[in-house]
Amino acid sequence: MPQSPTEVDYRDARVEVHRVVVGPMANNVYVLRCRDTGEALLVDAANEHDRLLGLCTALGVRQVVETHGHWDHIQAVTAVRDAGYGVAVAAADASMLPSYDSVLEDESTLEVGRLRVQVVATPGHTPGSVCFAVEGTPLLFTGDTLFPGGPGNTSFEHSDFATIIDSIERRLFASFAPDTLVLPGHGAGTTIGAESPHLSEWVERGW
Repeated sequence: MPQSPTEVDYRDARVEVHRVVVGPMANNVYVLRCRDTGEALLVDAANEHDRLLGLCTALGVRQVVETHGHWDHIQAVTAVRDAGYGVAVAAADASMLPSYDSVLEDESTLEVGRLRVQVVATPGHTPGSVCFAVEGTPLLFTGDTLFPGGPGNTSFEHSDFATIIDSIERRLFASFAPDTLVLPGHGAGTTIGAESPHLSEWVERGW
């Protein structure tokens, strides 16, 4: 039997989001599923590939997308590709992956059954970091761009604090409603409304 999901983070009449936590960095892996058609999208093939392949089978995953190319988010990429799932990543992070199938373009739209998912380029944590917004829902998958309490780490090579702040301010806070649910790459979720009042504090502290 395929392993069943451990947690449903969100569900309405059209969509459900399943989350599992995997690997030594406690990465969140999400499966976004269209309830009308049963088709699904996996966000970040991070680790524990056997577990993720079980989820893919159980939940009807048709494609895999990466929020960015850091090592802890891509450990299962080879295994899911070997199992026949196409993996997509932004061009600027593509060289970080062992392999991939397609490139994610800013403001392009992915179809997951009857759901439409917008790709939002949010560089800073990495040059090719992206978020995924599900049209007609409050769902926003932010990878390591935005967490409760601030932006993702920018101490890495090719990371940049000013760039991630600009991405968060222009592409997220200015573009999404306060009740938008932020589903990050690690840890608990939050909302745009809970985080946006603190932007100036993050700029002042410098991380």
